[in-house]
Amino acid sequence: MKRWLCALVALVALVALGAQAQDYPSRPIRIYVPAAPGGTTDLLARLVGAKLGELFGQQILVENKASASGVIAGELTAKAPPDGYTLLLAYHQHTINAALNPNLPYHPVNDFTPITQLTRAGLLLVVNPASPPRTLQEFVQWTKKRSGELNFGSAGLGSGGHLAGELYSQMAGIKAQHIPYKGSGPALVDLIAGRYDYNFAGLQAAQTHVRAGRLRALAVTTPQRVAALPDIPAVAEALPGYEVVGWYGIIGPAGMPAPIVERLHQELLRVLAQPDVRERIVNDGSEPVGNSPREFRDFMTADLAKWSKVVKESGAKFE
Repeated sequence: MKRWLCALVALVALVALGAQAQDYPSRPIRIYVPAAPGGTTDLLARLVGAKLGELFGQQILVENKASASGVIAGELTAKAPPDGYTLLLAYHQHTINAALNPNLPYHPVNDFTPITQLTRAGLLLVVNPASPPRTLQEFVQWTKKRSGELNFGSAGLGSGGHLAGELYSQMAGIKAQHIPYKGSGPALVDLIAGRYDYNFAGLQAAQTHVRAGRLRALAVTTPQRVAALPDIPAVAEALPGYEVVGWYGIIGPAGMPAPIVERLHQELLRVLAQPDVRERIVNDGSEPVGNSPREFRDFMTADLAKWSKVVKESGAKFE
């Protein structure tokens, strides 16, 4: 009798979950964005949110929480009810923050439900046009010859560009001084002015200056060359195994019901399959992904481990 009752309870729970997923969503969904309005992160959230809202027939509320490098948005999401009505547009800073600061109010993987990775994009290694290296091979030789003398800039401490530079130093066996800026704009302006030596910058921002002749592009940080820049080699062609990929994805609080996760996952795949969405993503220098929740969780876990190792070896500190 006890076994029969347990089975009945389990069956009722499954039916309830199925009904919950079938009715989902019955009210607006909130997506927290860990960035200010108008930037790449915000625009992607609004693009995906608008398309998702059309498919669901429900309003998608995009709410910007730009403070503390996304930690506030992450904490709000982690503490929200796991009912599918609170989501987070996470990006690479989500795992980098945890690598830099072991005292975050949440674990970047275990306290969330990964749903799907939306996009990935590499960085662009750029130098001043007056800089000696004109190719990736020349850059590697130049940095090794001048180890300890060179400076590289980034959008700030713990940014993707910062850790890309630290990873390059570790894999190339060189020493270089990091110069953190308050944003990629000021960092690139100073590189154009010749105030430091190189930068691993966001593709979209860097390409604008490269096309105008203000910067020279030497390599991308993706494992292979990107379709938009077929003549630019990957750093991995000179340093096998080198890879720095920025990413965006949708996650929710831990413990979300599997039927709701699957519903969200399927609808997000439909969004990514729309030609205008794919075109917008590619034009921004990124690549659509759309992996499974399990694959996304594994990716985030590996990303955290990778950057924790880089941070430990580089001595970078959280501020």
